Amino acid sequence: MKPLRQLLLGLLCFGAVAVGLCAAESARRPVRVVSQTVGTDELLLALAEPAQIAALSHLAGNAAFSATAREAAAYPHIVLGDAETILRHAPTLVLCADYSRADLVKQLERAGVRVVKFSRYKTLADAYANLRLLARELGPEAEARAERIVADCEARVAALAARLKDRPKVKVIAPSTFGLVPGYETTFQDLCDHAGAENLCATLGQLRGHAPAPIERMLTWPVAVVVLGATDRETALAPLRKLPPYQFMTAVQQSRVALLAPPYLSCVSHHRVDGYEALARALHPEAFR
Repeated sequence: MKPLRQLLLGLLCFGAVAVGLCAAESARRPVRVVSQTVGTDELLLALAEPAQIAALSHLAGNAAFSATAREAAAYPHIVLGDAETILRHAPTLVLCADYSRADLVKQLERAGVRVVKFSRYKTLADAYANLRLLARELGPEAEARAERIVADCEARVAALAARLKDRPKVKVIAPSTFGLVPGYETTFQDLCDHAGAENLCATLGQLRGHAPAPIERMLTWPVAVVVLGATDRETALAPLRKLPPYQFMTAVQQSRVALLAPPYLSCVSHHRVDGYEALARALHPEAFR
């Protein structure tokens, strides 16, 4: 029995050593990340070493959607969002969202690729959570970067709050030609919460998420400023001047508009703080003199 026992012990020891070697090899294997969404593109560009970025989303270089379009130009972009295209970049990690196709996620996981799904988008606290989640995947240096980013954002938010203290909130809406408007629990509400604005679609409309515009009710709202994601005032206003209820609003007729760079109306990363500052400057210029 002793030889058999020794053989079994030897096999167990060999197995333990093999597992340990595999774990060590996995830990040493370079991280190669493919990002599938604009939000995760922005997180990845903030945290990763250039060598860790295998590819970014197909919208990464589009300044209408991405707050980091210029920086993203240095990296490959995914043209198609299918598993085959993603796997061509040999990723060890793919960043998805909770709305990513379930079949895509399963295909990637079956190919042995780790998938991290992000599901928090509405507030700055969500952006911090996402930064830290990704940083843990990238390593200690990324974790340190994440904490520096959080600290910087917190300082900027505190400074902005001090500037806007005791100033009355400006009554705003963010109209859309697609028939939906943002109420509570949206990135626009988060912008308003930090930029000294009252989102009338939330407070008067009692809307949650992106909901159909209550056209008749909106005609009675005291809209002071219309917030638009655009770079040219008249180009942005042109379709609203022909569309009810906006065409009847004094704010539209008098071109009382706050323009933001388009990505900031829907930004889900820490770059939303740039949007807070930009909107606050547009609505409360006197606070920045």
